[in-house]
Amino acid sequence: MLKEAISYPISEIDSVRLVQVTDPHLFADPEAQLLGVNTSQSLKAVLNTISAVKYPAHFMLATGDISQDYSNESYHNFVDAVSCLNLPCHYLPGNHDDPRIMSLHMQGDNIFGQKRVLAGNWQVLMLDSTVRGRPGGHMSDAELALIDSAIEAEPDRHVLLVMHHNPVLAGCAWLDQHCMDNGSEFIQQVSNYPQVKGLLWGHIHQSVDTIHTGPNGPIKLMATPSTCIQFKPKSSYFALDALQPGYRLLELKSDGSILTNVYRIPGEKFSPDNEAGGY
Repeated sequence: MLKEAISYPISEIDSVRLVQVTDPHLFADPEAQLLGVNTSQSLKAVLNTISAVKYPAHFMLATGDISQDYSNESYHNFVDAVSCLNLPCHYLPGNHDDPRIMSLHMQGDNIFGQKRVLAGNWQVLMLDSTVRGRPGGHMSDAELALIDSAIEAEPDRHVLLVMHHNPVLAGCAWLDQHCMDNGSEFIQQVSNYPQVKGLLWGHIHQSVDTIHTGPNGPIKLMATPSTCIQFKPKSSYFALDALQPGYRLLELKSDGSILTNVYRIPGEKFSPDNEAGGY
C-alpha cells in the first residue's frame, strides 16, 4: 500500500527549489575527526555557506551517511546543526547509517523520513539503496514497486529519484566496488517512465553531472560532494582530494527541466590526511 506523501503548497507553474547535503559522517563527539577533518565543523561550514547565499529553497534533502559511528548522538547532532537553515529536511539512509537508530533519533519538527514528497509539478521519491552489512548498494524490488505505485498515483508529475548509492560507475576502481550492484538495470527500468527526469545521490564524495539518454528523453544523473572529506576522481586506489566540502542547489522547473550546480565552501580550511589508505 502506498503511504501518504508530504505535500508542499507550491503552484504547478512554479519551480521547486532544493538544497542537497550528503555524507556528513558525524560522530557522537563533536570534536571527532574523519581522516583529518572534523566532520561536525565541516558540516557547519557548509550550512553557514548555504545560509549566506540566501537561496530561497523550499526544503532540503539529506542523502545518507549521516552518521559515522552509528550513535544516537550523531543523529541528534545533525538535527541540531541543520536547524539553523529553518528548512524542512527529508532524509534517507546510507551504508554508514543504521536505519532503525536513524528513524528513532532523526526527530524534529522539520525532519521527515517519508519516502514521497509532492511539491509543485514534481514528485520526489526518497529511495533506500542500502543493504544491511554491506558498503555497496542494491535497489530492491520493494523500492522499484514503490516507484511504480507512486508514478501511477501521480502520473502528471515529473519525478526526481533520490538515493544514496551511485547507479553508474564513478571511474574510481576502489570505490566502484561499492556502487549499486544493479545500477544499470535500475536506470534502464526507470528510464521507461516518461515522468522520471533526474537521479540524485551521494556516497562517492565527489561531483557528477551527466545525462542518460533513455527512450523517453534525457535524464539528469547527479552526484554531490560530501560535507566532509572528498574522494579524488578517476583514481584506481583510495585517494583523498584537496577540494573543500560542498553541497548542491537544484531548481526543478515546472516543464520537467532541472537547473543545478554544486558549490563548495570558500577558502582552504579543511585539509584531509593525505597519507590515509582507507576508512
